[in-house]
Amino acid sequence: MEKLRKYMSARDEDQFYHQGAVELLVFNFLLILTILTIWLFKNHRFRFLHETGGAMVYGLLMGLIIRYATTPTDFESGTVYPCEKLKFGPPTLLVNITNQVYEYQYKREISQHNVNAHQGNAMLQKMTFDPSIFFNVLLPPIIFHAGYSLKKRHFFRNLGSILTYAFLGTAISCIVIGLIMYGFVKAMLHVGQLKGEDFHFTDCLFFGSLMSATDPVTVLAIFHELHVDTDLYTLLFGESVLNDAVAIVLTYSISVYSPKENPNTFDAAAFFQSVGNFLGIFAGSFAMGSSYAVVTAHLTKFTKLCEFPMLETGLFFLLSWSAFLSAEAAGLTGIVAVLFCGVTQAHYTYNNLSPDSKMRTKQLFEFMNFLAENVIFCYMGLALFTFQNHIFNALFIFGAFVAIFIARACNIYPLSFILNLGRKHKIPRNFQHMMMFSGLRGAIAFALAIRDTESQSKQMMFTTTLLIVFFTVWVFGGGTTPMLTWLQIRVGIDPDEDVKAETASQATTTADKNTTKAESAWLFRIWYGFDHKYLKPILTHAGPPLTTTLPEWCNPIARLLTSPRAYGEQLKDDDMDCIVNNDELTINYEDSNPVPVPAQARIDSPQTPSKENIHEGDLGLGGCELQLEHTPAQTQLNSLA
Repeated sequence: MEKLRKYMSARDEDQFYHQGAVELLVFNFLLILTILTIWLFKNHRFRFLHETGGAMVYGLLMGLIIRYATTPTDFESGTVYPCEKLKFGPPTLLVNITNQVYEYQYKREISQHNVNAHQGNAMLQKMTFDPSIFFNVLLPPIIFHAGYSLKKRHFFRNLGSILTYAFLGTAISCIVIGLIMYGFVKAMLHVGQLKGEDFHFTDCLFFGSLMSATDPVTVLAIFHELHVDTDLYTLLFGESVLNDAVAIVLTYSISVYSPKENPNTFDAAAFFQSVGNFLGIFAGSFAMGSSYAVVTAHLTKFTKLCEFPMLETGLFFLLSWSAFLSAEAAGLTGIVAVLFCGVTQAHYTYNNLSPDSKMRTKQLFEFMNFLAENVIFCYMGLALFTFQNHIFNALFIFGAFVAIFIARACNIYPLSFILNLGRKHKIPRNFQHMMMFSGLRGAIAFALAIRDTESQSKQMMFTTTLLIVFFTVWVFGGGTTPMLTWLQIRVGIDPDEDVKAETASQATTTADKNTTKAESAWLFRIWYGFDHKYLKPILTHAGPPLTTTLPEWCNPIARLLTSPRAYGEQLKDDDMDCIVNNDELTINYEDSNPVPVPAQARIDSPQTPSKENIHEGDLGLGGCELQLEHTPAQTQLNSLA
């Protein structure tokens, strides 16, 4: 008997490794099919189904095959044995079977209607990813690429509006969804579909926070391909990038909210503790990601790694990944850390890299983003059939669809109205309708939902999230092109040419005013002056020498930190256009001209319209005139990166 048990154990272990190879092979073939489909769509300019939607379709088909073409090998797996003596689910259970003690570990709660023979299907279990794979392997490249490829010129022109949508808008969405879902949960309790202890108000807020994470990857891809109006693209892209970070931290803060008495009552102490957690984690993650980028910038500036592009690229990659891991190890949020690490790396470190490393890092993270994104969407399709504990509740699903549409409207329209009160360039009504339409859910919402599926309430949230992702990606993603036509939104616009046209128009309308056209918010003006005079010279080879901007008593440190290039070269046209788009990489340099030019002439000069206009545009924070100070070493005003 003992020999038979050992033989069965060895055979099961061997089968486990074979199933692992089968799992990888399945995803490999799904990605191959997705890539070929993408080529077919691009070749025929087919925009009604994005690559992510196609990946989900292939995942659905493969999941359907795996679910019903494989049978469980253990006939005892679907049997439930009563344990009257146990009053709760212990994390570890020791079972005595014929004087042989076995150890079992707790996985999750299972609904009664999900108890079947498929619970023992080893193939289905193998095709269910560990949630840590999403957060530690697949999401970091996606988020880092979003920060690293950020078009900073247009992003900063709309910074205030983006921050308003990302922070205040996400909070509004979370609260509105939570309140509406709490009403539907009460209705479900009334009709007997839920027990009173299954769902609390905090659970509804938790669902609201994870559903507030928008991921309009399909819409943005079509926007990029059609060259949609730059301001609309920037508003939507900037909101989605920061919104993901806010939603992740908000989800954690709500999950740790624990009133001492009734979970459905408001506890001021617990509330302020959650708010403190949110602010502390967000600030700490921001500091962690930025710190690693600063370290990378110093290493690439003060060493000769540029002579070895392979080593330089490897160091860049590993330090960026370390920002994520360090934040997670410190109890912070790695996604937020890696996002701001990517933004800071693009702003500073990128300028220190050799030409080969610039191209390699751009292509590396672009490829990793493409691969990770399609793996996640393929798995979404698989999960509809391979995840064994779905709970489909029609009333909850209907309520969720109603809630996300109402919450998106409460986010976009009121905030746009408020922002337009202070913006010089208003957000037009058709832009607002398009932003309302583009509130798709995707990888972040899915990853947050699958992270915790232990209780039946969390399993219901996961199933509902999956269906909402399917619907929004297929319906809203496929309807993007017709919606652009119906709303009469401009397409085929070159961002740089658009900026030049704006500048020329403003030059004719404001020529009679004795003011500079470089209007900006006071916060942005202060930041630009500090960044240009201190941070850029410290972290890169660009900018005025620190010996001309710091006090004299700081000269020893200033000489140590200033790059020799800062003394002998003209100021470079910073890095605002270093990462232009997904197809090309360009770095523009100003014409070398040692003759000093008056400040007003530099700002109004028609030779540099696309450069000075970086300061143009309201940030939703109020307007003021930007007065720039010039150091002795600076001979010409350059654009902001």
